[in-house]
Amino acid sequence: MIDWMERDKQQRKPVLKVPSSLRVEVGEDGHMTLPPEVLDYYGLDASGEIQIDLTSNSLRLRRSVTRLARVYIEPTDRCNLRCRTCIRNNWTEPLGRMSDATFARIIAGLRAFPLPLTVFFGGFGEPLSHPHIIDMVTQAKRLGASVELISNGTMLTEKMSRRLMDAGLDVLWVSLDGATPESYEDVRLTEALPQIEENLARFHALRLNSGAKTELAIAFVAMRSNVGDLPALLKLGSRLGVTRYSVSGVLPHTSEMCDEVLYRRSLMEGGSGISMWAPQLSLPRMVFNEDTREALYQALRSGRNMSFGGANLSEGKNRCPFIEKGATAISWAGHVTPCLPLLHEHVSYLEGRERISHRHIVGNVNNTDLHSIWLSPEYVAFRRRVQGFEYSPCTFCGGCNLSEDNKEDCSGNVFPTCGGCLWAQGVIQCP
Repeated sequence: MIDWMERDKQQRKPVLKVPSSLRVEVGEDGHMTLPPEVLDYYGLDASGEIQIDLTSNSLRLRRSVTRLARVYIEPTDRCNLRCRTCIRNNWTEPLGRMSDATFARIIAGLRAFPLPLTVFFGGFGEPLSHPHIIDMVTQAKRLGASVELISNGTMLTEKMSRRLMDAGLDVLWVSLDGATPESYEDVRLTEALPQIEENLARFHALRLNSGAKTELAIAFVAMRSNVGDLPALLKLGSRLGVTRYSVSGVLPHTSEMCDEVLYRRSLMEGGSGISMWAPQLSLPRMVFNEDTREALYQALRSGRNMSFGGANLSEGKNRCPFIEKGATAISWAGHVTPCLPLLHEHVSYLEGRERISHRHIVGNVNNTDLHSIWLSPEYVAFRRRVQGFEYSPCTFCGGCNLSEDNKEDCSGNVFPTCGGCLWAQGVIQCP
């Protein structure tokens, strides 16, 4: 019998450590030679091509679209909660959980890809409700991958915590949308926050006592009704040894949730508007306090193309975070899609208008191996098209009937169009 752990130790490459900066020589012909480990890490080779962004002071090389670096796996789309923010409030998708055979096909497919690789268990359900989630984490770790998982924390018992650590989970993300019982219940419609805090405190203690390396992280969806809880959430995280935080805007799936968004004006302000000819405003780094608060607030609302301490605030727009991370997503049924927003058909609201996002399936691991799906000409061409992002500015143009779904746009792009995607504008974020 083959010991897959030993086989992977012997055959798979070690995780690469890439420096944050390096010096390279430029030849007389203008060619630059990058170290082999850098080429391997970003998937750069002689047969591929990359996109280079030109700025006033630098060249930015973006990851090759042929390099798979992150895989979102949805163990199930079932959940034990029914939150106000949930996609299920306006959803007709079937519910189910991933079979052992489908997961085996995923693992077999991932062996064809080089490290480093991150496997993220999450999607539109509660991963800990899957009966074989520990085995899934264990098998992903045997690949040599970094493994992350997101949970609502309600099922994080002592036994589950110990098993996740023993399986080698690298990062446990916990979704917390409130720091007080009242605000948490307002979003999650359950009085579960005290129990979740107890679960997380126990998890933190078990980490310290066992020496486990599992990081604890918090994902927070900011809304008008709960954004005031963010400072208290950061303090809670400090007590629990949290090392990462991810804050996202809310994607309203019902008309009632439209009043909760915090980003409506921000799509046009702070350097993220559509005009490339707007005046430039370069601010230095400075302290945020009562002396600077009002002035900086007004500057952010001025509609200028802004930079802060040399960092351009508009760089987060028109960038698909899934393409930039070299990611793909796989549903519980084995469907492969380019990103989490295209994993399931769903309804959301953009500027108060109903918008249907139709799912986009590029293959299914049950009948085609993942490596072939990832490198299929159609899928590679789609990733290149999204990286270029020449879509209509549906998120802030005022809207027309073409912005009511992702089938086509007024720039001549056909399904799936991404101009109305708030992930690509840095408004909605996934860990």
